[in-house]
Amino acid sequence: QVQLVESGGGWVQAGGSLRLSCTASGGNFNINLFGWYRQTPGKQREMVATVTRSGNTNYSDDVKGRFTASRDNAANTVYLQMDDLKPEDTATYYCNAKGVRWGVVPSDSWGKGTLVTVSS
Repeated sequence: QVQLVESGGGWVQAGGSLRLSCTASGGNFNINLFGWYRQTPGKQREMVATVTRSGNTNYSDDVKGRFTASRDNAANTVYLQMDDLKPEDTATYYCNAKGVRWGVVPSDSWGKGTLVTVSS
C-alpha cells in the first residue's frame, strides 16, 4: 500500500488558520484522487475535501468557503488550508489517496490522522 503521513495539526483559537499536509510514498504509484476526511469520537468519518490529479476540488458544505485543498503532483503531496476555523471543526483529520500502483493495482490508502483542536 501507499504510505501517507499527515502533518500540521494542532491547537488554534476560533477564527484562526491551520495548514495540513499529507505526503505519499511507497514505490511506483499514481494518485488520482486525494481526499481529506475528519472524524470525532462516536461519529462516522466524513469527507471534508477532495482534489483530483488535475486540481479539481470538491468540498463539504460545512467547510466550503473556508477551507482550500490543493496538491503538488511532483511531490505527491496534498494540502488543506483551513481558515476561519470554528470549534465544530475540532476533529482528527485523515488523508486518503486513491490511485493505481505499478500501473494496474488499485490502491486506497489512509494516513494515521492529525488532530485539530479549535477553542472558542
